[in-house]
Amino acid sequence: MRQLIGLGLIGDIMDKLGYIFQFLPPQIRPLRNDMIVVGRAMPVLEADCCENLSNGANPYLSKPFGLMLEALDDLKENEVYVCTGASPNYALWGELMSTRAIQLKACGAVVNGYSRDTIGILQLNFPTFSYGPYAQDQAPRGKVIDYRVPIEIGRVRVNPGDIIVGDIDGVCVIPQSIEHEVITAALEKARGEKVVQQAIQNGCSAVEAFEKYGIM
Repeated sequence: MRQLIGLGLIGDIMDKLGYIFQFLPPQIRPLRNDMIVVGRAMPVLEADCCENLSNGANPYLSKPFGLMLEALDDLKENEVYVCTGASPNYALWGELMSTRAIQLKACGAVVNGYSRDTIGILQLNFPTFSYGPYAQDQAPRGKVIDYRVPIEIGRVRVNPGDIIVGDIDGVCVIPQSIEHEVITAALEKARGEKVVQQAIQNGCSAVEAFEKYGIM
């Protein structure tokens, strides 16, 4: 998938299958343009939480980060930490989290908010997708309240184990129920687009190419 399938192709196939809301909001971008993520979703649910309210009925909220450390430690090989639920007022991912994720052989982080420690993450070369750099910490402002649960980012439902694909063009979610169909069709279309591109380079018009191949 990393080498052969573009993100646009995957989106096109899901559109044809009736899954038309599978791209995360466009402000979720890679920290560096060449970053690519392909892996299984490990969804994480964050919530804004004032530190002075941490002695309430939920014992997990008495912890500085809620369940964030437990969620981080639960990452598996080729999984993507996918976090949402917080106001975009603080960072949801950072360098030390990236370091632990690399140790666990996770393959990326996608957060519906900001990330921090940008220079360190770039040096680690850990694929991180966020609104961009912002150093304000989550510790006194937000806590992870659950993980490995379904979440929603924009209009997209992310279930544990769904395939996350991201590059400079954005991030999309392939539901497990259609993953084989999507990947197979996207590979076929990728090969077809190469044929169309060659035809256009040889002088074929866009109209002629589409009429002949049905791809554009």
